[in-house]
Amino acid sequence: MHVLPVHSYRSRLRSIANHCSLPQLFASCSSTQLKHHPQESHQEKQRKEEQHLKRKEESSIGSPARIHKLIAVQSDPLLAKEIFDLASRQPNFRHPYATFHSLILKLGRSGHFPLMQSLLSSLKSLNYPISPSLFSQIIQIYGDAGLPGEALKTFYRILHFNMKPLPKHLNRVLDILVNHRNFLRPALDLFRLAHKYGVSPNTISYNILMRAFCLNDDLSIAYSLFNQMSKRDVVPDIESYRILIQGFCRKSQVNKAVDLLEDMLNKGFVPDTYSYSTLLNSLCRKKHLKAAYKLLCRMKLKGCNPDIVHYNTVILGFCREGRALDACKVLEDMPPNGCLPNLVSYQTLIGGLSDQGLYDEARKYTSEMLSRGFAPHFSVVYLLVKGFCNIGKLEEACGVLEEFLRHGQTPHIDTWMEILPRISEVDEKENFDCILNEVLKIEVKPSTRIVEIRAGLEEYLIKKKLTRSKNK
Repeated sequence: MHVLPVHSYRSRLRSIANHCSLPQLFASCSSTQLKHHPQESHQEKQRKEEQHLKRKEESSIGSPARIHKLIAVQSDPLLAKEIFDLASRQPNFRHPYATFHSLILKLGRSGHFPLMQSLLSSLKSLNYPISPSLFSQIIQIYGDAGLPGEALKTFYRILHFNMKPLPKHLNRVLDILVNHRNFLRPALDLFRLAHKYGVSPNTISYNILMRAFCLNDDLSIAYSLFNQMSKRDVVPDIESYRILIQGFCRKSQVNKAVDLLEDMLNKGFVPDTYSYSTLLNSLCRKKHLKAAYKLLCRMKLKGCNPDIVHYNTVILGFCREGRALDACKVLEDMPPNGCLPNLVSYQTLIGGLSDQGLYDEARKYTSEMLSRGFAPHFSVVYLLVKGFCNIGKLEEACGVLEEFLRHGQTPHIDTWMEILPRISEVDEKENFDCILNEVLKIEVKPSTRIVEIRAGLEEYLIKKKLTRSKNK
């Protein structure tokens, strides 16, 4: 049967609503009355008449399935509700549960909460069996609308429908409540009384609350919840441990975090990379560098291969504490363990070596970095050039410039201004020219922005020449 467009349905349904007895609709029934066989039983005749009447009714307003489809596709929730109400007033018409479900969600998501609740009450009064997923979705609707109190009321309302809340209902409400600081305590109260409502908190329930209280700096409550898990036969997972490890690290209680990691390993869990990253960073910040390196070495043995973030964290930790040579050892460990250094690895290490005056070592890693195709920040060449200049190694400083130019890198103008005055102060004019020519004869690629270099050099040399002329 052809489905009428929305405006035709609306007009037709209003006509039906004004003639609830449908006298005109069934006036023509006599002309199309079913012809009964004389031998048919009375019950058979009655059944056929009922079927015929039902078909006539459906031909005017559509079958329940078609009404459901029409309501489901409506973008206007109020129009969908009007179609629902008009169809409901027809004799012998009963909406299927799916229609209620669709309309309830449509009204809720559009913010028509009173209409949504009214329709939900109708489900109860009409004794429809309700799926648990409907309450999960209603709870989420209130959560998305920023109404944690209404989400909590919906959880309690499940009991009025002769249903027991499920762990997914509890967890969804808890997740909504803890996102609002004022509802942390109500969330904890609900968690503690959940067994009275026939639902037991699971691992996810504990994790939701532990994370919330850690972020709220109530670490003692979070740790207490963690200890309660084993007493209530709830098994913690990797997420449970990670939440607490992060919480202890955030509060600089790194020793407790390490103890948790040991407990985790002893119970057969394999910590994830994020847990290791958090702990390594905390150990380095607390200057427990030996423990950080030991943990880095143990990771692979415990089933978690260190990645670039883990190695760079420890390299930075050693460099910050003036132990760049130890950082070199970390970088040398990387390739055998299947992790190649990146630009951050090299720049951190070169910076640390330069800060300690270990320029020859820094230059070695600079060459390695450039050979791998990395384009370092201009500050790297500046640090090396300035460092070599400060200790009187001008040839080495020029060698750094040569290498950077050869690899298409553009030294900053400050780098040139650092080295040129030092070169010009050399007594032998020939030596100055030789060194300068060695720097400038490098084949410079377009990407090195030769215009900037040339402009800077010309400006400097002109000033220098004028100064010498005045002094003569």
